[in-house]
Amino acid sequence: MEARSSYDGDTVAAKFAKRLVAASRTVADTGLPAATQFLCMIRASQINGCSGCLDMHTKDALHAGETSVRLNLVACRREAKVFTAAERAALEITEQGTRLADAAGGVTDGAWADAAKHYDDEQLAALVCLIAGINAFNRMNVISRQPAGDYRPGQWG
Repeated sequence: MEARSSYDGDTVAAKFAKRLVAASRTVADTGLPAATQFLCMIRASQINGCSGCLDMHTKDALHAGETSVRLNLVACRREAKVFTAAERAALEITEQGTRLADAAGGVTDGAWADAAKHYDDEQLAALVCLIAGINAFNRMNVISRQPAGDYRPGQWG
């Protein structure tokens, strides 16, 4: 696959991506567990078909100590026994928040209430911001056809 554009060669895209990365660091500094962040970024990227983000976040998650079993089961998390109730709740919010066009009303009250059992207000805000950020990155990468496969853990900071 050939990229339609390059972040290196496009000043506007490079500036926008740089600001998205800076905004994403805000989430990393919250109490939302890193493992949950990786799982949610991976799930949104699966839904959106973003190979670049899947390449990056699965490799970074493995490098951080996540297991391949859990990464392989993210897409079928409802049937898998390897996720905590908190992770399942975060993944549900991620899925509903990513599939906004598929459901009237967006994230259901039930999904939000379930997540609120496991996360405090700051962590919930971080989850919302994480979902918004990864969806923005996914869309940039998919629209511009960014290739995947050669990412090295930690490459982007």
